[in-house]
Amino acid sequence: MKISRPLYLITALSLCSFAAVAQPVELYAAGSLKAALNDVTHAYEQQYKVTVSNKFGPSGLLRKEIEADANATVFASANMKHPQALQQADWGGPVVLFARNQLCALTQPEVNVSSATLLDVMLDQNTKLGTSTPKADPSGDYAWKLFELAEQLIPGSYQKLSDKALQLTGGPTSPKAPKGLNQYGWVMSEKQADVFLTYCTNAVLAQKQVPELNIIQIPAALAVGANYGLIVDKDAMTPSWQLAMYILSPKGQQILQSYGFVTNTTK
Repeated sequence: MKISRPLYLITALSLCSFAAVAQPVELYAAGSLKAALNDVTHAYEQQYKVTVSNKFGPSGLLRKEIEADANATVFASANMKHPQALQQADWGGPVVLFARNQLCALTQPEVNVSSATLLDVMLDQNTKLGTSTPKADPSGDYAWKLFELAEQLIPGSYQKLSDKALQLTGGPTSPKAPKGLNQYGWVMSEKQADVFLTYCTNAVLAQKQVPELNIIQIPAALAVGANYGLIVDKDAMTPSWQLAMYILSPKGQQILQSYGFVTNTTK
């Protein structure tokens, strides 16, 4: 029996819808987004009955995996540079800014420091200064931007801070925290650094694990902000685009705000 055109189209659309639902959404996202986006994707899965597979890590390393043909369908980066590079390579697009973050200083309890004295303490030869790894992890890139701002305040600061900075996280060979432990809380509990420059959101999670740690706000003259970019694979099915929209929705933005991110809906 010949299938009529309307019935044929309905059948085809039904099969496509089934395939889209059956295919997991592969979200690759910056490590600093782990707690927040785990909650976002869980809420999305509950509402839309779609499976999401999450992979978190340094944005630069994830971008390299995507360029090497990883299975990612959605990429949430801790900067705009990496997703924009993927857009230029025709992987997907457009790139959307979906959240902002700030650098903070996570310090050991015995370190006598305030926002006003932070630069002096970091420059002290006895201070172990920790950062993430530039190029591999945008958090490290933002730390180096802070060093550039320090140079304008105290000449010679950039070279001194660059030379002494211990790149403890975010690199291809950086040691991983034991399962269940916050990476930055673990680094500080192991006394690998006296002062560690990281996102404020990371610092809050680290302090929850190691309450004796202190969080120092970066002074205005050294303040560095982080813009987070979102991109979807151009060949991705509807659920991946739907997840991206959910991250940008009031519900998704509210969850990000609850973890300390500044979003487009922050008042």
